[in-house]
Amino acid sequence: MFKSFFHWKVLVNLLVALAVFAGLVWLTFRWLEFHTNHGEEIPVPNVVNMTVHQAIKVLDDSGLEYEVDSAQYNPVYKPFQVLMISPSPGSHVKGGRTVLLKVNPRTWAKVAVPDIIDRYKGLAFNQLNLVGLKVGDTLYEPSIQRDAVLRILYQSRPIKPGELLPKFSSVDLVIGSGPMRNVTIPNLVGRTVQEAKKIIAQNLFEVGIVEYDGGKTDESAIIYYQDPPAGALRDQGMQIDLWASKKTPAEMFNKVKELDLMYRPKVDTVAPPPIRYEEVDFDTPAAPVPVVPKPKPTPKPEAEKKPQTTTTKPTTTSSSDKKPATTEKPKEKKKVIVE
Repeated sequence: MFKSFFHWKVLVNLLVALAVFAGLVWLTFRWLEFHTNHGEEIPVPNVVNMTVHQAIKVLDDSGLEYEVDSAQYNPVYKPFQVLMISPSPGSHVKGGRTVLLKVNPRTWAKVAVPDIIDRYKGLAFNQLNLVGLKVGDTLYEPSIQRDAVLRILYQSRPIKPGELLPKFSSVDLVIGSGPMRNVTIPNLVGRTVQEAKKIIAQNLFEVGIVEYDGGKTDESAIIYYQDPPAGALRDQGMQIDLWASKKTPAEMFNKVKELDLMYRPKVDTVAPPPIRYEEVDFDTPAAPVPVVPKPKPTPKPEAEKKPQTTTTKPTTTSSSDKKPATTEKPKEKKKVIVE
């Protein structure tokens, strides 16, 4: 086996194979040097502060490729002005190398408007500031949503959340100022349910209970009763209940009377007599009250007088001068009659 391996024919074949392999490697490297311009380098030209069109022309003349990318907008520089290149100017690269150009865009990058509809105005302001949008004017209009964002305006036109606007743009906000007081309820009797709902929404009221005659929902049914009644004063945002039927309001007269007894009972409007008030002037002195003399008591007759008993104290006098202090009348003798 070893003798056959060292046979001269085998050695010749091995030498031929090695020579072919070495030739192929040499040809490959020569081809790569020719294709890649090995040893030939091109200095990167300085195109900073040029316009993007001027920079592209210079790179084409130098045999370099280019790729354009927008940098963050800087209002100090002109739009489409080259702010930076990579590799840096003066560095040597091979021909055909791609050079990255950072160009100043025309304006700020666009940002999406956040969804702030029906949000509280303070929260809406913060969300706009976070994405880089400014709040311009704040306009107020009557709405039951007090201090909530109703619409977003950009250059006097309404926009929707998600629309792209240039960064640092100013948007105007329409904010609810609260419901109006004592607004007249519109007359909805004779209208279809669909028309009544539109009128209620236009007057900033809410649709309450809608009761259909027969229980079948039909937007083309005619309103024959409403509560509160037309002409009543209510605050915006209050509910208006509706009763609808395919019949006319005149045909539903009995039903209307029943609803009147339920929702509009008659009240005794006879007012009591008004209370009379008199003004009192505390600055002027009051008139003196006349003094009425008391009536004198009438004297009683002498017959009705009671006998008065007077007692006198004895005085110290001589015995000759003594007199009885009181004189008594002699008692009458009783007469006895004998038959």
